[in-house]
Amino acid sequence: MAEFRVERHSALPPEEAWRRLTRWELHAALVPLTRISVVTPGPNRVGTVFVAHTGVGPAGFDDPMEVVRWDPPLPGRPGFCDLEKRGRVVLGRAGIEVRPEGRGCRVVWHEELRVARLPGVFDGLTAWSGRLLFGRAVAGLLRD
Repeated sequence: MAEFRVERHSALPPEEAWRRLTRWELHAALVPLTRISVVTPGPNRVGTVFVAHTGVGPAGFDDPMEVVRWDPPLPGRPGFCDLEKRGRVVLGRAGIEVRPEGRGCRVVWHEELRVARLPGVFDGLTAWSGRLLFGRAVAGLLRD
């Protein structure tokens, strides 16, 4: 199981950072060769399902995810969102935490994932690339 964590400080209020991070379709603009479709009707909540398709045409894979925890931030209280990855290629969990910090917030993105048929010897490389990819995505979503 590959594990990685990305932390970023943002000048955005926690509620705005949360809104940007949990508009799933926005992630597609920041993740190469990926498009995202939300399967369940809004608003976001426990049970929301969305699918990230990575690849070109049929040469790709689906990464379906379901929201299993949905606690948006409130004034003075952090927000938490947990996702379960339920695909044939990528399995695991992801978590988003948005915590008030100073005049802005601190965002923590944490993933534990396994890529099907990829030996554990590649977990370090998977974690490194995940940290790079999601670090850029989180920074892009929080950009003013």
